[in-house]
Order: sequence, then structure tokens, then C-alpha cells
Amino acid sequence: MYVDFDILPDNSRIWIYQSNRELTENEVTGINTKLKGFVNNWQRHGEDLRASFIIKYNQFIVLGVDENANDVSGCSIDSSVHSIKQLEAEFGLDLMNKLNVSFKDGDTINTVSLAEFKTFVKSKKVNKETIVFNNMVQSKFELVSNWEVPADQSWHKRFF
Repeated sequence: MYVDFDILPDNSRIWIYQSNRELTENEVTGINTKLKGFVNNWQRHGEDLRASFIIKYNQFIVLGVDENANDVSGCSIDSSVHSIKQLEAEFGLDLMNKLNVSFKDGDTINTVSLAEFKTFVKSKKVNKETIVFNNMVQSKFELVSNWEVPADQSWHKRFF
């Protein structure tokens, strides 16, 4: 059952899927339509999940579930991954690659491979204060408080 993302409680479980590139407005519209259909019918063992999604910066898909209403199961998580993989195929995206790293350079979001990020650290193109996207966050509260953070406040700090 689709609900507005803003009304999900702070402890709602989330998953972040980072695109390898910025989405076009047409892609955002198409992905919104596809995801709304998926979320509206997303279930756990025949019971509706109270869920939502948002697309941030035309590059990050954040899928959320209110587990106070109904816990997700392995099968329901698998169905969400399948839906994301369908989006990848349909729109020519890479959403599942956990070895991509995104960071801000002013108002620009750069997405590079982990190897490139390490090179940027060595060449001082990024530093401990560079804002990175910590896609390891697991709740809506963490999304708000710990997603866009200086590199030294996330898992990225190991490279400095």
C-alpha cells in the first residue's frame, strides 16, 4: 500500500539505490510510475506493506517500509530487488553497483568507482570534509541525519 514518504515513521526501514548517472526528467517520470505501481502492490505473504519511495537529486531511489505496520520478509525484499533490476534494464541504469561512490563537488553530484574515489583521495581532489552519500543508512531517521555527511563521518573515512 503506497503512502506518502513524508508520513513514514522515522524508524521505517529503507534501501538506497544509487544510479550511475543523473536521471532525465522523462526517466524520473517513468520510474515514479513504475515504482508507485510496485509499491502499491508490494506484499509480505499476502499482506500489504505500508511503503513508499522518493527519488533524491534525480539520482537516488530510496525505498521505505513502515515495519511498525508489517515486517518485510526475504520474499518481499527479493521482489523489490527484482523491481529495481527491471528499472535497470528498462532505463539502461546501474542501480545495484555497491562499488560506486557519490560525493558532492559544490552543487554537482559525482559518481565514480571506488578505485577512482581512492585516487581522488590520494590526489586531494576529495578530502575529509567532502560531502559523501552514505548509502549504508538503514532507516528514514538515518537518511535525514546521516546520509549526506562529511567523508570523515561515514564509512569513507577509511580512505584518509
